[in-house]
Amino acid sequence: MTVALLTAAGSGTRMGQDIPKQFMHVENKPIIIHTMEAFQSHPSIDAIIVVTIASWIDVVKAYAKQFNINKLRWVVPGGETGQESIFNGLKTLETELMPDDVVMIHDGNRCLVSSEIISDSLAKFKKYGSAVAAIPCVEAVFRSSDNGNSSTISIPREQLFRTQTPHTYTLGKLLWAHEEAEKKGIKETAASCTLMQQLGETVYFSKGSEENIKITTVDDLMIFKALLNTKKDTWLK
Repeated sequence: MTVALLTAAGSGTRMGQDIPKQFMHVENKPIIIHTMEAFQSHPSIDAIIVVTIASWIDVVKAYAKQFNINKLRWVVPGGETGQESIFNGLKTLETELMPDDVVMIHDGNRCLVSSEIISDSLAKFKKYGSAVAAIPCVEAVFRSSDNGNSSTISIPREQLFRTQTPHTYTLGKLLWAHEEAEKKGIKETAASCTLMQQLGETVYFSKGSEENIKITTVDDLMIFKALLNTKKDTWLK
């Protein structure tokens, strides 16, 4: 079985709105539903689990019913941190799935994940045993030691990649990583790829996209709305 684990337990303080960003409506649809629809429509995804704010669990279920997200099987409360929230979801799956079942962790507010990105993640997982969506860095990058005021050190951009989600692993591997994190006192690693790297694991990259944005600020929200209403010109390859 292949399950999409969507994280939607953040309070959205950086957005500065009255409700968490994942429940804000864009084009008459909550952001979390835009994301769920991407996995609902993908033929390789068998089920969806959403980890969210405890007081919003019934709202998520109601939205899923309203928008015909019939792959949603579990909605569970998050933790104090992103890492804890993911672990909560994994522990729920542990009671229902086998260790070699596939879990694709994805940000609930990263709505424009394409079918191609999901498919490539699964293909790279099949080849390497794991996959993390990433895109190459195209800007010049500098390291600063004075809070971004100045720098004398540049980093070759061809060596740099920006990770996104999805992150795809077996359930057993993810549970192992989170259990090891508890033993070693590793905290605040909401990105599974960062946790794996800290545990000595190699990170294998799958296809990402500049359009696969994470909605964190009002600027991100405006970009998302623009992308929703933009079609690729037919002459573009």
